[in-house]
Amino acid sequence: MRRLWVTGYRSYELNVFKDSDSKVKVIKKVLTDHLKNYLEEDTDECWLIAGPQMGVERWALECGLVLKKGYSQLKLALMEPYTAFDQRWNEANQEKLAVIKSKVDFSAPVTDHPYQSPQQLRTYQRFMLTHTDGMLMVYDPEYEGKPKYDYRQAQRYQEQENYPISLIDFDELQESAVEYQEEQREENQE
Repeated sequence: MRRLWVTGYRSYELNVFKDSDSKVKVIKKVLTDHLKNYLEEDTDECWLIAGPQMGVERWALECGLVLKKGYSQLKLALMEPYTAFDQRWNEANQEKLAVIKSKVDFSAPVTDHPYQSPQQLRTYQRFMLTHTDGMLMVYDPEYEGKPKYDYRQAQRYQEQENYPISLIDFDELQESAVEYQEEQREENQE
């Protein structure tokens, strides 16, 4: 069994405020391509494990739901750092999280009570690192944002364990965006 932690930027860090934004399509295409490559390395059961954040984590789980149709070995887990994670979110975002939670194979909080301290977030990071075999991250170290904390912890963990970290950086996203625009132009010309 293989387990992959997928994480990255929150939607607002990418200036994405609507699911219909073309940036989401590009990010999902890149995530899907990486996940397909990961799934095709081995036919063993594979868990894609992500957190509840609006942005890369939710988009990765949405990609996983589509990929499950062609990859029966794929399972999806949504792990929350603590209970009632979304209690400060607006109703629309709470609903999006509820929908994705209802579709994954497993969902649970890492700690059994609402937010009390930053220690819960460190506990979550430790859990994700020790319960996965590697990380796929939409993250560019030149543009840190919130994912820098997970990235730094993964780097520290990597010093002691064999823990591959695959980054999807802004250069890769830009290349995919250019390809996407070309595809859109060709489709419009047909």
